[in-house]
Amino acid sequence: MTLSLSLAEARRLALAAQGFGRTPRGAIARRQLQAQIERLGVLQIDSVNALVRSHYLPAFSRLGHYQAEHLDELAWGRARRRRLFEYWGHEASLLPLELYPLLRWRMRRAADGQGIYSQLAKFGAERRDAIDAVLQTVRERGALGAGSLSTRTEKAGPWWDWSTEKMALEWLFAAGEVTVAGRRGFERLYDLPERVIPADVLNHADLDEVEAQRRLLLRSADALGVATERDLRDYYRLGVSDSKRCIAELVEAGELLPVTVQGWRQTAYCRGEPRIPRRVRHSALLSPFDSLIWERERTERLFGFRYRLEIYTPQAKRVYGYYVLPFLHHERLLARVDLRSERAVGRLAVHAVHLEEAVLSEEARLALGDSLRALAQWLGLDEVWLAPSVSLRGLLG
Repeated sequence: MTLSLSLAEARRLALAAQGFGRTPRGAIARRQLQAQIERLGVLQIDSVNALVRSHYLPAFSRLGHYQAEHLDELAWGRARRRRLFEYWGHEASLLPLELYPLLRWRMRRAADGQGIYSQLAKFGAERRDAIDAVLQTVRERGALGAGSLSTRTEKAGPWWDWSTEKMALEWLFAAGEVTVAGRRGFERLYDLPERVIPADVLNHADLDEVEAQRRLLLRSADALGVATERDLRDYYRLGVSDSKRCIAELVEAGELLPVTVQGWRQTAYCRGEPRIPRRVRHSALLSPFDSLIWERERTERLFGFRYRLEIYTPQAKRVYGYYVLPFLHHERLLARVDLRSERAVGRLAVHAVHLEEAVLSEEARLALGDSLRALAQWLGLDEVWLAPSVSLRGLLG
């Protein structure tokens, strides 16, 4: 018999799976941060720095004030402290090292020109000379950024107008022939995998594609709580035919349980019999690239919240703002907050607050104010500044 969930139960299950409702008391230890990232299974990286780099925000939204330096150590620190690696997970991502063997099939496909941008695939097929030269330079000189290799003399054009050396490095990265050893500012520094990835991970026995994809889908199910086929494959950006076949096999093996969710047209899946919390009490501002909300159609199904990025929308056409963070209060998304870190003057600037309902309850208003103050403190900013157009009375007490 197929299990049935109400929408409220599905929402609580999803929130709990994503680590909400378990804010620890006291200082956040490095091991707690690591455990939270491993629970999520992936942190999306994005270049926009209007507030803070996006990969730092999900842990703050769930744990509260933690040391960002600990995340840097997990991602790019010394070998004995490193627990994450960069690769294409859900877009450009930080991933637990244990997933490295599960993504080798993607690297092999990339080397064959599959699953990567057509321009990069064309470059890989036609410019092996440049690729080999760049790989040899990395081999001889160690971790390098694209800027230090570029022989370009003309001014770069718009985005994706990459130099030959940058194209070669990106192809090598996608194919797994180099990896990211660290970052200088936001620039990737590439090195050979054997100088970055621990030997036991690098030398792990190869998995065939189907087995690796099954394991990734199970990781998706763990992280999402309850999810449709589309939700599951989107988490690590798997192909439609690959994921449908693997999900059918996982259901047959009893590792995924089909469920129906109130109002959802598609069948959903859980990782075994779900343990649904009675309630989830948590308030947080969410990165636009947070794994709770990055699949926009799922966000609408779960929360009745239609969310779109307006970063690349011309200012005159924006509805809510440039860098808008949804505000989660307990089990609902109640507002959209357009924020900026104005570091030169030491303040967190609130450019707009858009409510989902006509009135925000006093409890929710106080929670939003607390969330803004906590975010400013974590970012090392002295104050929270409200733009004159923000008309939410008493937001900051």
